[in-house]
Amino acid sequence: MTVRNRVLVLVASVLFLAAVAVASVVHASARADRRDRTQADGPKVTSGQVTLDAPGEMVFRNMAWGPHRDELTTVPASDPSGPRTASGVKCLRFYAGSGTGVCLQAVHGTLTDTYRAEILDAHLKVRARYDVPGIPSRARVSPSGRYAAWTAFVGGDSYAGTNFSTRAAIVDTRTGRLTPSLESYRILKDGHTYHAADVNFWGVTFAPDDRTFYATLATKGQTYLVRGDLRAHTVTTVHTNVECPSLSPDGTRIAFKKRVKGLPKDAPWHLYVLNLRTMRETPLAEPRSVDDQVVWHGDHTVVYALAGDYGADLYQVPADGTGVARRISTAAVSPAYVGR
Repeated sequence: MTVRNRVLVLVASVLFLAAVAVASVVHASARADRRDRTQADGPKVTSGQVTLDAPGEMVFRNMAWGPHRDELTTVPASDPSGPRTASGVKCLRFYAGSGTGVCLQAVHGTLTDTYRAEILDAHLKVRARYDVPGIPSRARVSPSGRYAAWTAFVGGDSYAGTNFSTRAAIVDTRTGRLTPSLESYRILKDGHTYHAADVNFWGVTFAPDDRTFYATLATKGQTYLVRGDLRAHTVTTVHTNVECPSLSPDGTRIAFKKRVKGLPKDAPWHLYVLNLRTMRETPLAEPRSVDDQVVWHGDHTVVYALAGDYGADLYQVPADGTGVARRISTAAVSPAYVGR
């Protein structure tokens, strides 16, 4: 090939790459513009007042395209698919209890995003902020509002992989005292103190006594349900193959996602409920793989997110293994039932 032909090939390659780059920018801009426009067939969303102590309300992250996408939004719990009231407060993950909320947010920088947790009062005013070391994944508040917890992926890893790192933090919302990682707690496994370099925690859920919590512990390729003690700073293994536990309001059962052999690696989970007294597992009537930390609506129903046209939709299923799964709301994620 002559020098002239090489130059022509180089110029053509540069022009092609430039065209691809321009097309990508235009496509991204067009997609962003579509996301900002209300969809004709989407839920009705209007601005208004959202509080975390209004009786009988469900507050969640609105995923519908339009000016209120990603905002905390409320509907009557009795009409989850009804018109929505949007707050103006944006969260990636959210939860609330007794008028206290935790909102996990992205802070968009020039070169990269960072993340933070905001503790909110009943009127969504910020009471405190904490840095989050990675991509937010799970959020919970204790029934009393005294404690908040969150989980983040460190390094952008995924639960679906075999190698990942997470950080689970707990904060006392009254004193502001933060435990940045549950890895600082003493682990009791099979009656003995346990140490391992590969320990990870995620998916905290709180009991009503302001002392006990449950979470997932992963080590040596196995996951465990652990019971934590906020005063003794210990966690004790309770049951195997438990991820993203959620304690029932009556404190007797744990809803969780369980890895089931034979399922695809990218969709390995089914929902189960564990009786904490008998340790009996009950599979729930949701046939699809659920990668979520479910929320209890009362003592007999669990609510969770599955992929939808706008990112995620909310479904519910009975907690006793009967019935069928039913979609209750489109374009929604991270629900919390407030003002009970």
